[in-house]
Amino acid sequence: MAVLKVTDASGRQAQHQLNARVNCMIGRAPDNQIVLDDPRASRHHAHIKANEDGSFTVVDGVIVNGQIKRSANKVFVNGEQKFDHPLKDGDRVTIGASTLRFEQPKEERTADLSYDDKPLGHTQLLMSAKDVLTTVLRQSDPGISGGASAPRGDRVLESLQRKANILSEIYEMSKALGAGFDLDRIFKMATDIIFRSTPADRVVALLSDGIVTEQNADNAKLFPIATRARDEKLEAHARKMTIGRTITRKVMKDRVALLSQDAAADEQFAGVDSIVSQGVRSTICAPLFTESGVHGALYADRLDPFSAFKPDDLELISAVAAQTAIAVENVRAHERLAKEEVARANYSRFLPEYVVKQMLENPNSFKLGGVTQTITVLFADIRGFTRISEHAPPEKIVQLLNRYFSAMTDIIFAHGGTLDKYLGDGLMALFGAPTVTPKDATNAISAAVAMQRRMLSINDELRAEGFPEIGIGIGLHTGEVIVGYIGSERRSEYTAIGDAVNTSSRLESNAKAGEILVSEVTAQAARSRYQLAPREPITVKNREQPVPLFEVEWQHQVSNA
Repeated sequence: MAVLKVTDASGRQAQHQLNARVNCMIGRAPDNQIVLDDPRASRHHAHIKANEDGSFTVVDGVIVNGQIKRSANKVFVNGEQKFDHPLKDGDRVTIGASTLRFEQPKEERTADLSYDDKPLGHTQLLMSAKDVLTTVLRQSDPGISGGASAPRGDRVLESLQRKANILSEIYEMSKALGAGFDLDRIFKMATDIIFRSTPADRVVALLSDGIVTEQNADNAKLFPIATRARDEKLEAHARKMTIGRTITRKVMKDRVALLSQDAAADEQFAGVDSIVSQGVRSTICAPLFTESGVHGALYADRLDPFSAFKPDDLELISAVAAQTAIAVENVRAHERLAKEEVARANYSRFLPEYVVKQMLENPNSFKLGGVTQTITVLFADIRGFTRISEHAPPEKIVQLLNRYFSAMTDIIFAHGGTLDKYLGDGLMALFGAPTVTPKDATNAISAAVAMQRRMLSINDELRAEGFPEIGIGIGLHTGEVIVGYIGSERRSEYTAIGDAVNTSSRLESNAKAGEILVSEVTAQAARSRYQLAPREPITVKNREQPVPLFEVEWQHQVSNA
């Protein structure tokens, strides 16, 4: 199994398992498989290409319209700049201040494994995945172990001893699950138990791209990520043997563990050369099943066509698969949370929490990268700030700005707005991006009023500290803009561009301290409980007609409150 062990610029560590059939995107943008919290990383900086032979190649850049688009700050492998580099176990990939260590032991490559579509064997034994652990603990008929000639008492002791050994193995494995998120270690432990407790000659770990549910089971694909044979003599032969697709499909769809005994394993067919030539064998396949769904399967078989698994072997392998499924789910949850943590840190700086949550839960629903939509744009700027900055120490000015921006940003988020940027002592906010709602204009006006009201208490604090009072002017306009990530590969930001942005900025520059000026378009789009007083239209660049203007009479309502 190939993995990348990632340490990004912030020191955050994570492990990402590479898929032998899917390329892995790396960069700063949250839609990458590996998201780097690193300002020197491009939004889509590089990708790991999966090759047909099971190897992987790191490629600087991404494919855009059939052409490779290289990153701005390059990719380094073991200290040397590379555009394309076949990865070997232990290679160190450096992107900006982030390091990705590639690990793929040679013996773990499984790309040469293939599937067949042979029918199930004549003898089958099914076991529900939900009943696996209960079945292991159950005191079943002790006669299934041991030879028929053994005394019944000896068979009972033998069966009980075997079950005790199984429980001990499973217990030790369950304790190790919480020790880390290393799938290599988990699968090695699982196969070690299977080889010690069953006559399996080969064990293959199969993982699905995502969680397999009842709805997508028919289209689910399994990829072998680890294979082991009992000994070196069987290794080459084991890799030539196929995996029964009929068995894996049934296991995934029906969520059952399956023992399939081919005809050659039945005594009455012993010595039939045609059966031997077909390569039929005894097989056990158990799903990696948890309450959330199926993550893959453990596939074990005997390579001798005249050797067979027994029901006890099915119980053991099913129990191991159940424990392995917990580990796989934990690893996937850890990788998902690590990725979400970086994305949340990036988004939370300019998006309200509820929008961040929506984006993390359903990232494909947001067309980040440039879409046209109608939003309401808010600009706010401090009046009288120059007087303070001329007489106060720089550290006091920074404290004041931090206090002001923190208060204003909280208000914007509370009303469903998106913080676009800080502009010196001013700010720009968007209402209706990334998601448009019928209340965007109303929410923008409500946020503007809340900002002006918050300034009253901020001025009380300033007077108490010996500072002069300040005020803010606010301008609002509603119109069609292009919103998304805009900029270059070296630096981009989530913003809006268009005439509506320019008009809103012009309205703000005409607003005095304590004023909220809104355009006629915003006034018509909003269902505000605040009275709007007509003002003289203003002339805006690139517009032939003056912009009709209204002032929100919020101070009157405050005085009457």
